[in-house]
Amino acid sequence: MEELQMGASEGSYTVRQQEQARNKRLEETQETRGKGSRERPWEQKRWQPRPRDVDTMEPEGHGLAKMMGCRLWTATSKALFVEFLATGLYVFFGVGSTLHWPLALPTVLQITITFNLATAMAVQITWKTSGAHINPAVTLAFLVGSQISLPRAVAYVAAQLTGATVGAAVLYGVTPGDIRETLGINMVWSNVSTGQAVTVELVLTLQLVLCVFASTDSRQASGSPATMIGISVALGHLIGIYFTGCSMNPARSFGPALIVGKFTLHWRLAILTGTEETKKLVALKPEKESQSSSEDSIPKSVCQVI
Repeated sequence: MEELQMGASEGSYTVRQQEQARNKRLEETQETRGKGSRERPWEQKRWQPRPRDVDTMEPEGHGLAKMMGCRLWTATSKALFVEFLATGLYVFFGVGSTLHWPLALPTVLQITITFNLATAMAVQITWKTSGAHINPAVTLAFLVGSQISLPRAVAYVAAQLTGATVGAAVLYGVTPGDIRETLGINMVWSNVSTGQAVTVELVLTLQLVLCVFASTDSRQASGSPATMIGISVALGHLIGIYFTGCSMNPARSFGPALIVGKFTLHWRLAILTGTEETKKLVALKPEKESQSSSEDSIPKSVCQVI
């Protein structure tokens, strides 16, 4: 009996010890959860958020707006860069075909094909990134048609003029001095009046702008517009060369004129600014105006600047 009583007392003592140990572990667990233990980071996240997470938390709308702004800036930067690059290449190759080399003077067909290929190349580069403008006149038409915003149009024109200037500067630098001459700047021929020149340029630019609108419209054309826009530029050169040297692109006229410093003879800018600089072209060489020979009516070289 004594042994049974001793075993029962020992068993009850063991149960009490287990209960006390269990209660002690529960108390330690509660204290750990309340104070935050470095040994149990998962419990710390569950019961008490870290202060730095609360401080750096941003509104969901603000983060979305920041992401959209970053994407918009990236897309705009790419568009401006390709407009700058494509316009510079267009001016370099196109104007380069008008230079007077002693071995072979440029012909109408040569200049037309060169501008055709240069336009196709520039459009192929830009049409998926910036819409294939490469021309301030096209950008202005897109602005009037509510296709682009005013700040974007201004940025496009600035990139195009800068690219044209850089392209003309590179061409001027790599061309010998006795070859570059006036670098193929656009001017009105002596037997063409100012009104005739303006009318021809307006018609040529109009057909180019219409072709760009039709070729870049995804509802009408699914392929690259490079071929059709190139054909439009070639068509303009086949006619416009005999009137003004055929510009159809203010950037193409601006770049060479800026490099050679002949803005007093730059009739296209005179029209845009409302001045009468075009009348000075006739006064520069009055002898040629009084002559009635065929040498004045049909230029010896289609690129020759009077």
